[in-house]
Amino acid sequence: MTLHNRISAFLKTHRQEMFSLLEKMVRIQSGTYNKTGVDQVGRLILSVFQPHTVACRTIEQESFGNHLVVRSLCDEPFDKQMLLTGHMDTVFPEDTGFTGYKEDSAHAYGPGVIDMKGGLVAGIFALKALDNESLLKKIPVTFIFNADEEIGSPGSTPLIQREAAKSAFAFVLETGGRKGEIVTGRKGNLSLELSIKGKAGHAAFAGKEKASAVLELAHKIIAFESLNDPDRGITVNVGKVNGGIGPNTVADHALARIDFRFIGPSDKTSLENSISEITQRNDVPGTGSHFAVLSSRPPMPASAKNKNLFKAVQETAASLGFSVAEEFRSGVSDANVIAGENTPVIDGLGPIGAKDHSEDEYMIKASLLQRSSLIAGALIDCWEKYRRGRLF
Repeated sequence: MTLHNRISAFLKTHRQEMFSLLEKMVRIQSGTYNKTGVDQVGRLILSVFQPHTVACRTIEQESFGNHLVVRSLCDEPFDKQMLLTGHMDTVFPEDTGFTGYKEDSAHAYGPGVIDMKGGLVAGIFALKALDNESLLKKIPVTFIFNADEEIGSPGSTPLIQREAAKSAFAFVLETGGRKGEIVTGRKGNLSLELSIKGKAGHAAFAGKEKASAVLELAHKIIAFESLNDPDRGITVNVGKVNGGIGPNTVADHALARIDFRFIGPSDKTSLENSISEITQRNDVPGTGSHFAVLSSRPPMPASAKNKNLFKAVQETAASLGFSVAEEFRSGVSDANVIAGENTPVIDGLGPIGAKDHSEDEYMIKASLLQRSSLIAGALIDCWEKYRRGRLF
């Protein structure tokens, strides 16, 4: 029996354990701002790794959940490592009613089942399969479980950057595409909050010169939305607005949160120039505006090295009896951070499903074992090709 076949057989034997762990994780409410819940997920992961050939380190965080770093314990040192990343937090707030887990014959349902607790389970059991073959003593793997990805990884970005800089390549375990696609490139993003100050007054006595922050915001919304340029892959969305205190009062304040997506660094520069120009311009006399960046991730270009890494993983998938295709994805992830360190990276290696960020989130159950086998096999094959100079 080949090594890949032995790994697949090991995972099939542990299928029920995989789904049991998935259910336990999903039933833990771990919205980003629920530090208690995210830390509970981390402790669960620690308990699963206890009997294995790994070193585990918890990185304490004050405001958000703690991060967890798991490393293989190699018999010899290496100048580079392989990096896996996945996040323990979900988008669902602590007070959500969406907390259950259920399965039918083909699907598993629940908060974070593919975004991305399914990916965590696939990665964990990939390392278990490698350890069963005593390979965690021979290949250097670091697995980051971070706690704040859904809000832009503000606390974990430096950790991911440090580990990426030490890595030959990286796999990110976000959900696979609906047809099994693996991500070789992603857009970058910029999220900002625009604040506008005006001058309060009684609506009954307000004239044409009223310094309404809401009116100024209306002009700015139109200006920002006009930056959408589908031909260049630029998308702009004013997604949240509020302002004023009531209809009989001229608004002295208004606020908007705006999301920008772009493909290349030059597009980001162009958007930043437009943001500054629109913010500084006043259409309503007596108002003033400023913005604050909430989060930002660099683009993940579909580079030649990313494509080479994908091709190697594609070969592993073929050896396991299935096919994968590549995809450019508009959403962002921690793969963007890794790409920003010029480390080859592919994403979407987690199990397949859809409707994440909604109460209809589901995972195709058969994909959990398939993707775990792929991750384990790809770690073996890609490391071997890298060591022989046949990967990049």
